[in-house]
Amino acid sequence: MSDLTGLTIAEARDGLKKKAFSAKELTEAHIKAMEKGRALNAFIVETPEIALKGAAESDKRIAAGSARALEGIPLGIKDLFCTKGVQTTAGSHILEGFKPPYESTVTRNLFNDGATMLGKLNMDEFAMGSSNETSYFKPVINPWRRKGSNTPLVPGGSSGGSAASVAARLVLGATGTDTGGSIRQPAAVVGIAGIKPTYGRCSRWGIVAFASSLDQAGPMARTVRDCAIMLKSMASHDPLDSTSVDLPVPDYEAAMTGNIKGLRVGIPKEYRLDGMPAEIEALWQKGIEWLKAAGAEIVDVSLPHTKYALPAYYIVAPAEASSNLARYDGVRFGLREPGKDITSMYENTRAAGFGREVQRRILVGTYVLSAGYYDAYYIKAQKLRTLIARDFDEAYKKCDVLLTPTAPGPAFGIGEKTDDPIAMYLNDVFTVTVNLAGLPGISVPAGLNSEGLPLGLQLIGKAFDESTLFRVGEVIEKAAGLTPRPAAWWEV
Repeated sequence: MSDLTGLTIAEARDGLKKKAFSAKELTEAHIKAMEKGRALNAFIVETPEIALKGAAESDKRIAAGSARALEGIPLGIKDLFCTKGVQTTAGSHILEGFKPPYESTVTRNLFNDGATMLGKLNMDEFAMGSSNETSYFKPVINPWRRKGSNTPLVPGGSSGGSAASVAARLVLGATGTDTGGSIRQPAAVVGIAGIKPTYGRCSRWGIVAFASSLDQAGPMARTVRDCAIMLKSMASHDPLDSTSVDLPVPDYEAAMTGNIKGLRVGIPKEYRLDGMPAEIEALWQKGIEWLKAAGAEIVDVSLPHTKYALPAYYIVAPAEASSNLARYDGVRFGLREPGKDITSMYENTRAAGFGREVQRRILVGTYVLSAGYYDAYYIKAQKLRTLIARDFDEAYKKCDVLLTPTAPGPAFGIGEKTDDPIAMYLNDVFTVTVNLAGLPGISVPAGLNSEGLPLGLQLIGKAFDESTLFRVGEVIEKAAGLTPRPAAWWEV
């Protein structure tokens, strides 16, 4: 029997079907990996007993010939998804100890399709961050290292625990959420695939809210095909979420034909930023050549309002966060710090419960929504958002999909950017437009830099056309020919 933790979801699914190994054996192998990988700090809560119980049920179903789509597949769940009876913290002290009495729609869909849960994955506090350094439960460590260096690196954020656990072979796949790039950016810097679906494709019900008009759940896995398999189970219409779209969920895996002849691939000139590292530019050009060689037509397009996307995002997202996080007051659930009256109890609870980055964004959001500043900032940001969405509409008159870099550089060292919020926010420069426009975007592992660290390419699609992203993404993945796997230094 080969190393079971080295399998893809597709390979594990097929192996279980052929009874080459049992769901119990597959789960036990990942539990051992999870235990060996604790130095990465990828998990906030481990749930091996839940995973083994699910594996036993899966083995019965496989034996009876009634296996479901994800039967026996062990996954990690980002700690932003409410899991019934299992602590859900959103990476924050203010929710430490909170055990939801209900299951999020996305995780329920996965479990109904036979997946099992190995545990809850670490993340930036309330999904606010690009490096997983804002977590109350300490940073996640990227399983990769620079050549000749042992400096610990960030795994990206906010879905850093999801990214690290998939890259380190602790789980076969993981759920993530993406508000401004929090699936795609960490996927890029750890060398895995991750897709942010169209807004409304996956239900937000039971996901702890950051910015409600931007948040979207999606899968993170080692291959594009694995992401397609997971998204088929995660996506659904949900009457509990008023923004959930009532559209059929395609068979994404079946759409991955490998044929992109005649497909028009747009290259937005505004993504060629001043000071962009030469390695990122070279990788982007290589991606263009790969798609051209596969029969695609390369088209130059313009997204003129791209330069306003980051400032617009950092007005809209904090504004929505300041509203969503008002519910954490120490009264109904989570942390409660005593005070001499209710006002001081609120103040003490929030001061102790929220970290610095969360407090910063609440303050920014409250400011831009306040009287006298609402029109000057928030309304202007929303108008810019409309113009950014319109840019994409115009671009898609000339092309079918867009190709860009995912992130402006590889993983950086823990602590290197924590004192400079602007430098940290710039990690999302290539990804935030997708959230503002509500479009799908996927990051595909496409290369390694001179220091041996992963780099990703991003594909941006038309609304609800994830199938094309999977089809084109797999072409890039195969052309890159990468099977990036970090050295298992954390097991020593």
